[in-house]
Amino acid sequence: MSEVQEGKIKLAFFVAIVGVVLTVLGLGTEYWVELSPPKNFYNNQTCLAAHYGLWKGCTRTLWVADIDPERESCGPAELPGESNCTYFKFYTTGENAVLFQKTTEKSLNVAAAMMALFGLFLMVTGAICITTALSKGESFFLKAASVCFILSGLLILLSLIVFNQSVLSFLASDHSVPLHHELSWSVSCVGCAGAILILGGTLFLLLALPFSPWRRCFPPKNESDS
Repeated sequence: MSEVQEGKIKLAFFVAIVGVVLTVLGLGTEYWVELSPPKNFYNNQTCLAAHYGLWKGCTRTLWVADIDPERESCGPAELPGESNCTYFKFYTTGENAVLFQKTTEKSLNVAAAMMALFGLFLMVTGAICITTALSKGESFFLKAASVCFILSGLLILLSLIVFNQSVLSFLASDHSVPLHHELSWSVSCVGCAGAILILGGTLFLLLALPFSPWRRCFPPKNESDS
């Protein structure tokens, strides 16, 4: 393996590592979706907002005076207030979580979490393959790494789709409390991570080819003339 080829692999590996870091950041935080009723729904000086991710949910008591007067709903959840966070029980006892009298869809939440975890496992496997390729100089490991990173990116994006369906099912479970919902910054991290992982896997696949796709599509003039 030439130094130029090794440098290209390290550059592609850096791209993939960025995707891994964003994935870990998104999976480890609970700002996937924010839920907020109208700020005057409880006719009090405080209002209740909530946010949750794959593993746990948090409720936060906010002061109405701290909320933007032009905002109709309680929030955003980043405002200072008393917070109470708990891990979802459906991973241990199988109980659904209840927020604002609405019930989470256990099967969809668990499916989204399992796909995200399997995607994370594939990322680790891909990183091991790249490390082996750099140490052994074998292009076969590049192909294996490209498959791992592309599949992990697809699983991460599929996890987002399933999670969004779980949120919609959660909102439809009860209509007694009107709720405003919006996907938050954790979802942005995970979405960007999925796209970056697919890009990194594609770069590894191109580097593993025995020829240069660029030279095949755009051969030098002296080669084309001959």
